[in-house]
Amino acid sequence: MPSHRRAPLLTFVVLLLSASLAQADPVDDFVRAQMQRFNIPGLSLAIVKDGRIVKAEGYGLANVELDTPATSQTIFKIGSVSKQFIATGIMLLVQDGRIGLDEPVSKYLEGTPESWAPITIRHFLTHTSGVIREAPGFDPFKIQSDADVVKTAYPVPLRFPTGSKWEYCNTGYFALAEIIRVVSGQPWSEFLRSRVFEPSGLVDTRPTAPLDDEPRRAAGYGDKDNTKAASDWPAVRPSGAFLSTVLDLAKWEEQLAAGTLLSEASRTEMWTPVRLTDGTTHRYGFGWELHDVAGHRHIGHGGSLPGFRAGYSRFPEDHLAVIVLINADDVDRGGIVAGIAALYLPVAVSK
Repeated sequence: MPSHRRAPLLTFVVLLLSASLAQADPVDDFVRAQMQRFNIPGLSLAIVKDGRIVKAEGYGLANVELDTPATSQTIFKIGSVSKQFIATGIMLLVQDGRIGLDEPVSKYLEGTPESWAPITIRHFLTHTSGVIREAPGFDPFKIQSDADVVKTAYPVPLRFPTGSKWEYCNTGYFALAEIIRVVSGQPWSEFLRSRVFEPSGLVDTRPTAPLDDEPRRAAGYGDKDNTKAASDWPAVRPSGAFLSTVLDLAKWEEQLAAGTLLSEASRTEMWTPVRLTDGTTHRYGFGWELHDVAGHRHIGHGGSLPGFRAGYSRFPEDHLAVIVLINADDVDRGGIVAGIAALYLPVAVSK
């Protein structure tokens, strides 16, 4: 090639490389590195900053067997990220004046034992009831009512005096779902659909029961290298009730920030650390974990079901939310969410 033609070509290549580097997204680089590290089949994320979605992306495969790409519209199981929706349903009933947070759960649950007499709705919301974490009668492959599942926990002694300690309790969220049904006169899933999801524009958020005809639904993968298909439980757990997408959860973030569904008083209750009987507090509200992370106020929750991990982190003073949904078991979900958040915060955060 003549030398006088090399210079323009070289200049073009340099400019092309410079443009490519300028467009490189550190979030993409971080996510792909984490997916390789943990052998994650597929991941979707949404980042909401200053009230708008600044990034919504899918990576890898939603279904390995079908070679289906993960996108921002892929539907994942979100596990215990669902707890905030059960808590929201309770708070809507509080706003309606139909229940009180400090009413005994025995007012709404049939046949509760004497040991449950001190337990209030607030205790179940905050995991301070003393009830065993998992009701003995829950079977992921058996369809049964929430009331029947909760009743299997009645004979089990409380693990500690009600209100004296924080200990994670999925049974409590089964009970809260049953209370929503009793008070509203509707199945809790229908109540949340009509009062929470539809008004908020959440079109893809619904119970986790198998949906074999939904092409956007992610398949879950487990085992130590995230290659084995995970069980798709037919039983719906109110403690980890829903399927959703990162776009739906980003809409929910906008709803939370706007405060049009939940009053300021309700949101304050939900995001206030629970006070124990000895006067100390624990960093949990109503379906939300509460932390101060590297000087940044943090409100969030993780979720786990076989084959799936979810993380939803809010940094309200920084006007930032990071939502990550993954179709794998063996991953550092918290580290991935924190690593993404660190790219948008002035000081790096840790999980």
